[in-house]
Amino acid sequence: MNNKTKIAVLVSGGGTNLQALIDAEKRGEIPDGEITLVIGSRPGIYALERAENAGIKHEVVEKDEERLISVLEDNGIELIILAGYLTILSENFTKKYADRIINIHPSLIPSFCGKGMYGLKPHEAALARGVKVTGATVHLVNEIPDGGRILLQKAVDIEPGDTPEVLQKRVMEQAEWKLLPKAAEMMSLEIREAKA
Repeated sequence: MNNKTKIAVLVSGGGTNLQALIDAEKRGEIPDGEITLVIGSRPGIYALERAENAGIKHEVVEKDEERLISVLEDNGIELIILAGYLTILSENFTKKYADRIINIHPSLIPSFCGKGMYGLKPHEAALARGVKVTGATVHLVNEIPDGGRILLQKAVDIEPGDTPEVLQKRVMEQAEWKLLPKAAEMMSLEIREAKA
């Protein structure tokens, strides 16, 4: 019997973090979880193609939390991973899935985070502030943007001449793509053990 934790990945763009999760699952790095659903916040995004290519069920749910909840429930989802998902979830939603939603943020929280800090903005802010180290944080999601309990963090050095784009790529490669699968496994195991 497969009692792996059923994971849904929520995406809004190209899906590089989704790809990192798919690849990690293929390598056996998420033994206690299984990505069974990908939900895109709008049609036509490349992340949905990645799901298609990996043979993972995928759907589009645009700014409709009631429908989002029913899709998650219909698919028996136990863990939600926000991977570049740009829709802020309501307090009702985050309370319903308390300690069951994880997000990756491209900075070392509490620096360069909160409402409006997504995409290149945290990297631009880090460079503007002149910090020597940035990184990524995986945290649980609550009603405060980037405010939930921190699960994992990894530091990444800022190098002379970095642009926001160069820094973004380094943070993804050195931190995000390593942390997200680790956190997915950590939470999948916790949920499995709670069921046992």
